Amino acid sequence: MKTKRMLETLAVVALTAGQANAAPLPLQHTSISATYNGSADGMLGLDQLFAPGPGSNVTEIDPGGANGVEFLSADFLFGIDFAEDGVLTVFNNGPVSAGPYSMRFDFGASLAAPLTRFTLIDSAAVGGLPVLNLIDGHTIGLDLSALDWGAGFNSFSARLEAAPSPVPEPASVTLMLAGFAAIAIVRRRAPKA
Repeated sequence: MKTKRMLETLAVVALTAGQANAAPLPLQHTSISATYNGSADGMLGLDQLFAPGPGSNVTEIDPGGANGVEFLSADFLFGIDFAEDGVLTVFNNGPVSAGPYSMRFDFGASLAAPLTRFTLIDSAAVGGLPVLNLIDGHTIGLDLSALDWGAGFNSFSARLEAAPSPVPEPASVTLMLAGFAAIAIVRRRAPKA
């Protein structure tokens, strides 16, 4: 009886092993539309060579980041880079005076999975903290108004994350199968009433 209970517990542990909180969200082949201080005209995209005009606030991820950034704010104070591994970096291009600096990035239906978390990973070069806002499963918001950029030319980074895949890890599957085999052996050896 004691062995049977232990084996059943082992099977339950195997079913729950390997669950993760979040995974980096790959951004390959994504298209992003952006606004700056509530205006589409306030953001200039790489696909339009950072030139103002209709649709200049929409761009696709630059594979490998060869050009450095996907967006520039129309006032050229900020550069925004999205890496294929889900890391967002915001660069400051010089001294910034106090003022409202907010951005919104919408990935629409081009994401591989819905956004579930948006985590600051490096802000050591700036004073204060940016306000990171997950608006929905495909849209993020940034408020940079409270940041102290010092003399300028600094940056911070954040990671876009998705829910973990429901596929169990290979070790979990092996452990679960071993537990089921042990339960079958115990049941076969148990005397029949």
